[in-house]
Amino acid sequence: MATVKNGHWVHNYVDLHCHPALKPYGKSYNKKPKGRNHPNRNRTNSIWRYNPPSLSDKLINFIMGLTKFSQANFTSLAKGQVSIVCASLYPLEKWFFVNKINNEFIRDIAANFATGIGMKRIDAVQAMQDYFADLEKEYNFYKQLDGKVMRLREGKFKYQIVNNYNEIQAIKKQGQTTLCTICVIVSIEGMHVLNSNIHKPPNEMKFLENLQKMKNWETPPFFVSMAHHFWNHLCGHAESFTKFVKKKVNQKEGLNTGFTPLGKKVAHELLSTANGKRILIDIKHMSVASRKEYYEILDTNPDYKDIPIIVSHGAANGMATFTNKTQEGSQVADKLKAVDINFFNEELIKIAKSNGIIGLQLDERRIANKKTLKNTKHSIKRSKIMHYRSELLWNQLQHIAEVLDAEGLFAWDCMALGSDFDGIIDPLNAFWTSEELPYLADFLERHVYNYMSNAKFKVAKNNIKTDEVIARFMYKNAERFLKRYFV
Repeated sequence: MATVKNGHWVHNYVDLHCHPALKPYGKSYNKKPKGRNHPNRNRTNSIWRYNPPSLSDKLINFIMGLTKFSQANFTSLAKGQVSIVCASLYPLEKWFFVNKINNEFIRDIAANFATGIGMKRIDAVQAMQDYFADLEKEYNFYKQLDGKVMRLREGKFKYQIVNNYNEIQAIKKQGQTTLCTICVIVSIEGMHVLNSNIHKPPNEMKFLENLQKMKNWETPPFFVSMAHHFWNHLCGHAESFTKFVKKKVNQKEGLNTGFTPLGKKVAHELLSTANGKRILIDIKHMSVASRKEYYEILDTNPDYKDIPIIVSHGAANGMATFTNKTQEGSQVADKLKAVDINFFNEELIKIAKSNGIIGLQLDERRIANKKTLKNTKHSIKRSKIMHYRSELLWNQLQHIAEVLDAEGLFAWDCMALGSDFDGIIDPLNAFWTSEELPYLADFLERHVYNYMSNAKFKVAKNNIKTDEVIARFMYKNAERFLKRYFV
């Protein structure tokens, strides 16, 4: 599938959440100096290193759900025709590697096998005392090759870190005839990054000082998530681990709790415009209690009345409300995964009414329940696998559309792509990396066509063309959101 045609991108996809640097930044710890983003794209510590999955990689993923290969390196993004990406900075939480596996050697081997970041990076995370210093190093990792032109078989490419949507528009106006540019928007996953002294009680002054440093960056993050996998002294997190990892990694501290006083101060400082650009808050990974409190913060503060609700990478759970956990609201609600890290119907409505956005992630463990996965057909033919597996994602779109339509809302303008590639996920089989995104769009279109042929909507304007649904999901909705809020 061609990436460039007549000197232009064939598509201009937008991914609201992925981690291009996670693996190459980790592998840089095997080199000297650590943290170098190598300009030679064949090096393991280059963010451009192309590392598509081998047959054995695919088998390991299919059997064990582990993703050893690189999914969102910039070569794969280029081949997948992604023109805008929200690159999530993520200093790995050390508690992921300090766990219940007693033998240290086996623990490190297992961690490296699961994440693919390299043993020396794992050792560094286990010994880490300062998350914020690690955050700044990863930010610098991106900056090193910012604007560096790379020659691929498909043509010449570069990525450019951008500060607002006007810069994206300027790049597009320059044209992509001889050089294609991937616009990079900085985001951060988890405000544990503000902690400069992990093993001591949180120092409010230092947390807020680090937050201000972050706001003063040359290109500060557009949005950040408050919570991630572990307690961060700011707000409670939702349970996120499954299977073997759940048994060996302890998430209990802070699980399902709400905001702390410090967490509320951090939230207000992020949303403030008096101390620099507003940084929007991504509600993914927040516990239900934290999400409820955050919605209340938005609803009760006049300065926040126009702030959109963002889920950079998530899924619907099919359940009606926080108190009514019946899966309902669509024909496919019972096919979704009914866990509270995913989002309730009442939250989908809140997102839409706030002019917010939900990036749907490409993680089989999140978007479908066990029964749905078990009942999904198998094949040895790639095209059939793509058809069957893309339906898992289509179920999410269909559910959200039907919930919003029943509420009398336009159904198709708050959904986007938030792949979570290279975020230690279990991708949809056959859609292994960013390179397969054009195929994902094509196969989704089949499901949309079949659905729209017989769909009956409460809101007449929801009956739009099939290709428009796909265009909105793959790039239009995200671009419209960026145009309005990335200022």
